[in-house]
Amino acid sequence: MQLYDQIGGDKGVEILVDRFYRKVLMDGRVSHFFDRTDMQFLYQHQKKFLTTALGGPDIYDGRDLRTAHQDLVENRAMNESHFNIVADHLNMSIMELGIPDDVRTKIMEIVASTKDQVLGR
Repeated sequence: MQLYDQIGGDKGVEILVDRFYRKVLMDGRVSHFFDRTDMQFLYQHQKKFLTTALGGPDIYDGRDLRTAHQDLVENRAMNESHFNIVADHLNMSIMELGIPDDVRTKIMEIVASTKDQVLGR
């Protein structure tokens, strides 16, 4: 069974993304990275990304992670500590939703595997 199915499919992704962004936007250490962002678009975009990344339908049609985050890294000084803060918010969101630890661990391994791409390394 795919991770996508193990977290509840489309509805599970939707709930996870909502909880995750609530945490991120309340955290002054990273919320400023989203002050120029159309959050409705980003919510939908993130849902598509996670759906595809977690083995659901291949619906992600966005840019690669390096390109998508390039401005944040080059012009807004996003760095590894910011990546880790955001990843921690995702991890906490997964835990709060009662998703089993083995599934959470696999999801966070996927997230960790994107760090160099997101940070343009």
